[in-house]
Amino acid sequence: MNKQEIREYFDKIAAERDSWRKKNSYYHDDLKKFLRFTVPAGVSVLEIGCATGDITAYLAQANPKIKGVDLSSAMIEKAKEKYPALNFAAADVEKTAFGEKYDYLIMSDVVGYLDDIQSAFRNLKNNSHAQTKLIITTYNHLWEPLLRAGEIFGWKMPSPIQNWLSAADLEQFLYLSGWEIIKEGNRLLLPVNIPILPGFCNKYLAKLPFFRRLCMVNYFIARPTPSRILPADPPLVSVIIPARNEKLNIENAITRMPEMGAGTEIVFVENNSTDGTWEEMIRLKAKYPAKNIKLLRQTTRGKANAVWAGFEAASGKVLMIEDADLTVLPEDLPKFYEALARGDGEFINGSRLVYPMEKESMRILNMLGNKAFGLMFSWLVDQRIKDTLCGTKVFWKKDYESIKAGRGYFGDFDSFGDYDLLFGASKLNLKIIDLPIHYQARTYGNSNMMRFSYGWRLLRMCLFAMKKIKFI
Repeated sequence: MNKQEIREYFDKIAAERDSWRKKNSYYHDDLKKFLRFTVPAGVSVLEIGCATGDITAYLAQANPKIKGVDLSSAMIEKAKEKYPALNFAAADVEKTAFGEKYDYLIMSDVVGYLDDIQSAFRNLKNNSHAQTKLIITTYNHLWEPLLRAGEIFGWKMPSPIQNWLSAADLEQFLYLSGWEIIKEGNRLLLPVNIPILPGFCNKYLAKLPFFRRLCMVNYFIARPTPSRILPADPPLVSVIIPARNEKLNIENAITRMPEMGAGTEIVFVENNSTDGTWEEMIRLKAKYPAKNIKLLRQTTRGKANAVWAGFEAASGKVLMIEDADLTVLPEDLPKFYEALARGDGEFINGSRLVYPMEKESMRILNMLGNKAFGLMFSWLVDQRIKDTLCGTKVFWKKDYESIKAGRGYFGDFDSFGDYDLLFGASKLNLKIIDLPIHYQARTYGNSNMMRFSYGWRLLRMCLFAMKKIKFI
């Protein structure tokens, strides 16, 4: 079918669209649930292919700045009739410029009916900014025979001839149109509401390897391909260094800290040291007046709270965490800054598990545990993360503010802070990338980590996250 035939077809079935949605409510309710989880509250949203407006109306409860567009004028008239307070318009996504930029673009069950997919994706760049996320849901091409059979037997709304794309096909279209995929995944192994079975099949079995490839729905979250050019107006960089009993490492942290961006601010956060670390910080701040140094004393316990306190005191637009033991070389931090500033990623995570490590830098059980948690975490968030517990993490302060605002979803569950930040970044659909570093052995002091008790706590956090992220 050509575009005019597609438009005429959907104009024709507009009157019966809602009855089909009601008949297949289990599928459509799951789709709304997924989008509500994926789209943060308070962002601006454009839904392309909104049909009679149900998803637009559902998301409008948390996202008042939302607009729905559809190729079919009859569908739009129906949407306006049902939801007169919302903004709907008839438009062709392959040609129309929608006039403003949005934080989130949604194309749910739309790509299969596009005449020119590449032009549609390219045109949507006009409605995106650097942080825009594009969410696409589409039928798994393996389900084509079953869905066609469903139309024959009257279980599914009849559809015109459409594009049946593999995940690789869609990824190629996005790449050619200036988009890069952040996440991709699958939903709905059993798309009908049979007693008992859907809950188990769709909530648990569908998330496992092999079974996930058989799900009916593929989803993709993409962002505009970054320019990968350093900004002409570089930002101030704040390096947060939590420290407990690290007296002899403080001067090295100051003298070896490179200047990055518009300048480097060093924020030390000291926590109940017994070796004179706080007094050493005061002495060295006076010794190096040319350095931009802030000193804080932590009033609570735990590394996470120390890091949060440092973030609140930071003046920079870029936030970095550097452990005071300097096992991640300060000289490597410009690589993190450049990866963030160029747009290679929106959350840069240090990885100690690529280069050979210096002898005695990580015990074998710690290494095995880190690798295991990396695999588990990558499965949880649908992004590859090799080393979740490297202390060095770098991101924009504005994104941290969004992570903090959404912290209530997960609760105060992480005394280290690493998982809090990574889960929060994933929930916001930030592009997380690993940056390999050369991990060094300590030259002073002892690690504060207790392997077995901390490992058990990390495992509990992963199990907790399964309920909050994966099994939804």
